[in-house]
Amino acid sequence: MYEWFISLRYLRAKHKQRFISLISLISVAGITVGVIALIVVLSVYSGFTDGLRDQILGVNSHIIVQRYGGSIADYELKREQILTVKDVTGATPYLYTQTLLSSSFGGSGVVLRGIDPETAENVVGLSKQMLSGSIHDLDQEKDIRIPNIILGKALASELRVGIGDKVRLVSPSGPLTPMGVIPKIKTCMVSGIFETGMFEYDSTLAYMSIKGVQTFLGEGNIAHGIEVTVKENRLDQADEVGADIVRKLGPGHLAKDWMSMNRNLFAAFKLEKIGMFICLTLIILVAALNIISALIMVVMEKSRDIAILKSMGATSASIMRIFFLQGSIIALTGTTLGVLGGLGLCELLSRYKFIELPSNVYPMTTLPIKVLPFDVGLIAIASIVITLLATLYPSWKASQVQPAEVLS
Repeated sequence: MYEWFISLRYLRAKHKQRFISLISLISVAGITVGVIALIVVLSVYSGFTDGLRDQILGVNSHIIVQRYGGSIADYELKREQILTVKDVTGATPYLYTQTLLSSSFGGSGVVLRGIDPETAENVVGLSKQMLSGSIHDLDQEKDIRIPNIILGKALASELRVGIGDKVRLVSPSGPLTPMGVIPKIKTCMVSGIFETGMFEYDSTLAYMSIKGVQTFLGEGNIAHGIEVTVKENRLDQADEVGADIVRKLGPGHLAKDWMSMNRNLFAAFKLEKIGMFICLTLIILVAALNIISALIMVVMEKSRDIAILKSMGATSASIMRIFFLQGSIIALTGTTLGVLGGLGLCELLSRYKFIELPSNVYPMTTLPIKVLPFDVGLIAIASIVITLLATLYPSWKASQVQPAEVLS
């Protein structure tokens, strides 16, 4: 194909106006920068979303089963029924209440969760997040009157307590006396400290045994719900597993999966990812406009060459193909360099972790990177399509050159 030969010659040739060559280089650089920016930004968004999901699932279970209008009294029986449902890997009862936790150095509002250490180990990710102590310490109180409690790292730091120190739980809902409502106060011993990586959890969450929380609340042998985990390959179908659980338990129960409980958060991330894709695609669009300018100027400079080629028998389609191929080479070069540069930069950021994040603001300590093949493919296709569309008008303009007008 002589069109390829001429296209390459036009790209390599020294133009009378050096400004044309400069515009071509700027076009390639613009496409490269745009593709790199898109790959890195979308990889960060994907990594941040997955990291946040892992952090949330590290503290919370995949599904929460509750009863309409109240707590679950026969929670052990319900747990056994749930474990028979397909794709369920674990289930454990829980109690959940808000209270005040104080030490000699101050106090803080906390969310107190009562768990069963024996069944919670494979359901709640607390055992993997322990910095000191073990969740099984919750069932091994030295003094039955002083139950053990596990605190988040930031909460323990705020209260300035460590392993073996005593703290006080204060509940505003106490017995009614002639003097009014007397708050419930329970002294506990710190038996463990955990860190999830999310400041919101580490500064407000505390764990006790479910028996200890039942005694503290004075509500008897009940659970507020049952936490359930499913197989890893069924995480995105947790709502379907939840529906199977409800059918198994019968009417009066509901199951909330992790996706529905965090729908607004992940929907916001998805919307931001789409918005960033659109905004950064404008960089490629600007580079495409530069391609139009460069090709039009080449057409003006090479109009005599075009007229001679047509006089020698070249068709308008061949002339159009010459300049289309020239623009295609610029597009493919910029896109290829951009993809390679983006993947290389993502690898560097992932391996060496140059950028650190404040742990009290973000759920990760370093910039998360996750490269998705679909995202890279979509970026490459979008870049090529935009730049190829930009070559159509200059190529068509070149094909309309009339030899008689130019050579006369």
